[in-house]
Amino acid sequence: MNAVASNHEGAAAVVSARGLRKAYKNKVAVAGADFDIGAGRIVGLIGPNGAGKTTALKAILGLTPFEGQLTVLGKDPRTQRDELMNDVCFIADVAVLPRWIRVKEAIDFVAGVHPRFDRAKCERFLANTQLHPKLRVREMSKGMIVQLHLALVMAIDARLLVLDEPTLGLDILYRKQFYQRLLEDYFDEDKTILVTTHQVEEIEHILTDVLFIRDGKIVLSSPMEDVAERYTEVLVGADALEPARALKPIDERALPFGKTVLLFDGNGPDGAPTGVTRAQLAALGETRNPGLADLFVATMKGTYA
Repeated sequence: MNAVASNHEGAAAVVSARGLRKAYKNKVAVAGADFDIGAGRIVGLIGPNGAGKTTALKAILGLTPFEGQLTVLGKDPRTQRDELMNDVCFIADVAVLPRWIRVKEAIDFVAGVHPRFDRAKCERFLANTQLHPKLRVREMSKGMIVQLHLALVMAIDARLLVLDEPTLGLDILYRKQFYQRLLEDYFDEDKTILVTTHQVEEIEHILTDVLFIRDGKIVLSSPMEDVAERYTEVLVGADALEPARALKPIDERALPFGKTVLLFDGNGPDGAPTGVTRAQLAALGETRNPGLADLFVATMKGTYA
C-alpha cells in the first residue's frame, strides 16, 4: 500500500513524488512510490537494506534517471539539477573524508563547490574544537572527524539537507553528538532534513515524520504524532492472550514469564478504523505507544526471510 503524507499545516511540499519508479536490469528498486515531504520537517526514510532508500534519494538528488513524477523544491531533478543543488546539501557516510586532506583544504573545497557556504560560520563552529587549519583527517579521532563534517554542513544555508546513513561506522557517543548538534545548531523552520538509516532508535526522538519503505514501496507515511495515535501495544498475561488475539493484532512477540506484547493498528488494510479502542485493550493489559523500532520490525516481517 502506497501512502501519501499530507503537508504540515498546508506548507508547500519540498519533495513531491507520484508513481516514482526506478528499475534496474533484474530488480525494481522503487515501485511506484507516492509521498510528500513538507517544509520545516525532519523526515526519516526507513527501510531494510535493498528496500529502495538510496535509490529514492538518488532520484531526489538528480543522480539517477527514473519514471513517474518527482519535484524537489518545485524543480525536476532530471532537467534542473544544477539549479536545484544550489538549495540542497547531501551527506552520505561522515567517515569518508579523504585521510590526506587538511581542515583548511576541506573548507576551501566546500567553499568552491557550494554557493551557499558561509566560511566565517564554519570557522566559528570550529573555533570551539581542537581542529586547527593544518590538521589532517588521518590525525583526527572519529569524534573530531564528526566535528569537521558537521561544521562544513552547518555552514551551508541549504533548504533541503539529505543524509544517507550519515553516522555509519561511528560509535554511539559520536552518533548522538551528530544528531544533537544538527538539531541545536542547524535545523530551523526554513530547512527540511531527509535522513535514511536503519538505526531507528537513534533518530526516533528528532523526527517529525516517518516514511517506511519496503520492496520499493512506501508502506507507512505519517507524522509522528499520528503514529502515536494510530498504533497501540498491549502487554498481556497468558489468561488474556486469546481474547487479545481475537481483536486481530498485526504483530505479537513473546516476553519472559508468560507475557506477550501485541501490536494493534487503529486502521484496517483499507485505511478505515478497525473499531478496536484503547479502552478495550487496556481492559486486557498494560497499553503503551510502540517504539518506532518495534513498529518497523512488525511492518518489515518477512523481508529478511
